[in-house]
Amino acid sequence: MKNILVAVTGGIAAYKAIDLTSKLTQSGYNVRVMLTQHAQEFVTPLAFQAISRNAVYTNTFHEENPAEIQHVALGDWADAIVVAPATANIISKLSHGIADDMVTTTLLATETPKFIAPAMNVHMYENPRIQQNMKILEQDGYHFIEPGEGFLACGYVAKGRMAEPMEIQTVIERDVKQLKSAEATETYFKNRKVLITAGPTIEEIDPVRYVSNRASGKMGYALAEALQKQGAFVTLVSGPTHLEVPQNIDFIQVYSADEMFKAVAERFDYQDIVFKTAAVSDYTPVEHLNHKMKKQDGNLVVEFKRTQDILKYLGQHKKHQKLVGFAAETQNVETYAREKLSRKNADVIIANNVGDTTIGFQSDENEVSLYFKDGSTISIDKTSKKQLAYEILSALEGSWQE
Repeated sequence: MKNILVAVTGGIAAYKAIDLTSKLTQSGYNVRVMLTQHAQEFVTPLAFQAISRNAVYTNTFHEENPAEIQHVALGDWADAIVVAPATANIISKLSHGIADDMVTTTLLATETPKFIAPAMNVHMYENPRIQQNMKILEQDGYHFIEPGEGFLACGYVAKGRMAEPMEIQTVIERDVKQLKSAEATETYFKNRKVLITAGPTIEEIDPVRYVSNRASGKMGYALAEALQKQGAFVTLVSGPTHLEVPQNIDFIQVYSADEMFKAVAERFDYQDIVFKTAAVSDYTPVEHLNHKMKKQDGNLVVEFKRTQDILKYLGQHKKHQKLVGFAAETQNVETYAREKLSRKNADVIIANNVGDTTIGFQSDENEVSLYFKDGSTISIDKTSKKQLAYEILSALEGSWQE
């Protein structure tokens, strides 16, 4: 990859696109830039021209070379295109196939890998229509680089800041490399049968009350999506979440620990790899009441019994399968992870410290360490769970192919 096309749209974060262009150019990439009319209210073509040392494109109908159609030729020239910042307006136009300026006509007329770095007010970002439009683009093959949390131009401190230029560059380089690798060679995960458990389980006390945990399912769903894109045949066994099910996978909805155990055990013999990501309840009520428990004077005692240890069961019964367990700890992370690795007969334990409220449960970000049976460790720094999924797969592939 050597040619990158940067599309800048009309948001205050457009100033970051100048830094992005500079960093890409300094890294040896040949960078060309497109600006929408509204982007030019914040930054000038001259700034990008000076940094990239290339002409800047602003007008669909200004054809510099009569031998080619400019917006088609630009898309063919680029190895990757990144929209940074991407406003709600540009996301909505692209998702509906509207081509009314240089940026939209170019993006709609190319099959080059396309990356979107949203930047907007938090309420705008969370608006159901914008979320739906982003999902449409994801289904069409666009790669999203999630915005960060921090101080926004509107005065809010919330999610909506455009990702930093170095993060954008890292994501582009990683994803384009993976796409080219998948086209050129067989990845380790291609055509392998992979089962993933995700989310919490629900252990009912009565029709109203239940015991559960804070697991969101985001890590398991991110792994399912990443594996599907690398050519694996993915089965996702999930407890209750609010997440959208990834495309083109076999999805199994469960609620209790017992339901999850049965769903996994029934399918285990046919799998090549299992990612035991779910936070399964360790205990379930001995008695489940058919009617709502009425309030009484004094304290309440509910007796619990152990649930089936799914990871231990899989470790005892595995044959050819690779078994990856997860450990959410609040202290002595490495000690507990290595003990779990041995006790559960897993091949890898991926551990994180959920005592840090900025990562783990409910968060969009995480940092983990992978503990292998040979005693080696690979640590992955804090990043989005979607990006972390790819880095985990890369680490496993590197270890398992040795």
